[in-house]
Amino acid sequence: MIPPKPLSRPEKVSVLRYMKLFRADILSVQPAKLYRVWMVEFKTPFFRSFIVNDPRLIKTVLNERPDDFPKSDRIGAGLRPLLGDSVFLTNGDQWKRQRRIIDPAFEGGRLCDTYPAIHAAGVASVARLTTIADGTPQEVEVETSHVAADIIVRTLFSIPIDDQVATEVLDAFRSYQRTQPILNLAAFIPGLKRMPRFFRSETKTTARKIRGLITGLTQARLDAIEAGEATGDMATKIMTTQDPQTGETFSVDEMVEQVAIFFLAGHETSASAIAWALYLLALYPEWQDQLADEAAAVSDDFATVSKLRLTRDMFREALRLYPPVPMMVREATCLEHFRDRDVTKGAQVVLSSWHLHRHTRLWDNPDGFDPTRWATENGKTCAGDAYMPFSSGPRICTGAGFAMIEGVTLLMMLVRHFKFEVVPDKTPEPVAHLTVRARDDIWLRYVPRKP
Repeated sequence: MIPPKPLSRPEKVSVLRYMKLFRADILSVQPAKLYRVWMVEFKTPFFRSFIVNDPRLIKTVLNERPDDFPKSDRIGAGLRPLLGDSVFLTNGDQWKRQRRIIDPAFEGGRLCDTYPAIHAAGVASVARLTTIADGTPQEVEVETSHVAADIIVRTLFSIPIDDQVATEVLDAFRSYQRTQPILNLAAFIPGLKRMPRFFRSETKTTARKIRGLITGLTQARLDAIEAGEATGDMATKIMTTQDPQTGETFSVDEMVEQVAIFFLAGHETSASAIAWALYLLALYPEWQDQLADEAAAVSDDFATVSKLRLTRDMFREALRLYPPVPMMVREATCLEHFRDRDVTKGAQVVLSSWHLHRHTRLWDNPDGFDPTRWATENGKTCAGDAYMPFSSGPRICTGAGFAMIEGVTLLMMLVRHFKFEVVPDKTPEPVAHLTVRARDDIWLRYVPRKP
């Protein structure tokens, strides 16, 4: 049994058809040959792009010369109403300054401090699922979105998601995602880069609401810091960290933008990853039972996470098959020469973790679910050369370590208490806008696991 993946588009389509398909889903708009070739060039009247699957070139772009390939604003333009100049969208010295302030909050020693919040959110998730674990079909992403958001607000501001403000933020984020603002046509047409970008009214309204709610949380925390009454969570750590080069800290407005990306990226990506991991466990019950046995044999303290080897390998495999962020877009700042082709200045360089993780010339059984692959020579080689669920190089996701602890911990707690079963007539179809989700959600049955 092979996990589902989207159908690929026909080899040739018109530009207008491509743009329409792109707005609907950035996975099925791509041709099937991307699973086997090293690089493909796309030409339109407005821009040129190269989708790169060659591990050597990916290393050049992400690891060796990241400053020569900054993040492209053609995609990020659609997110600016909410994220402004957050670390997710900036480049150059501005981005480096932001990372110098943010990174200390995610250092190894600090991750231990976040574990109680992750565990508390997991306990709350188990309690919610207990009330509906009667074998009737349930929408998985409703719960994974809830618990991922719960973890974010607990680790950032030490409040649970059922706090009124936190609930309002989550509801507003859901509205924002439904507007699908990732593609802004003006960003793709030469000559319009300096023109105002036009967004749907709902996009602008929800962005203002989210930023207003986050501003309230941020200002309240700043007041608590000044009064010496702040809790020692991530928000306090980030807001009190000085740039080692300038001595500056984030202003309130800057912190609002960083919190917005923590919530959007941390909540969206985690919800996606955990939902697909639970679906895979339901699809392969023999693996689910092994994880349940592993979970039953350990305690719930932070040291437990390092002992959950099967769970970690299973989660890594879920991230391989369904990477939450399926593509990363960079822009060439000068003429390059990739695989005997000229990559002109301004061309888009697309690094597709979705296709790289399923590349037929790199992986054994690329479309199959096999958590044991990470112990094989092929798996070990690909883990270093062809696996980037959190990107790679200097711009690797600062929360990568946090996300692995979060995913492994939640899977441990959930499979310990419940058995997850597929709903036969509801096979999820992967689609991607901001992250890889299911077109009509993921439906599973939850039943209590017998001791």
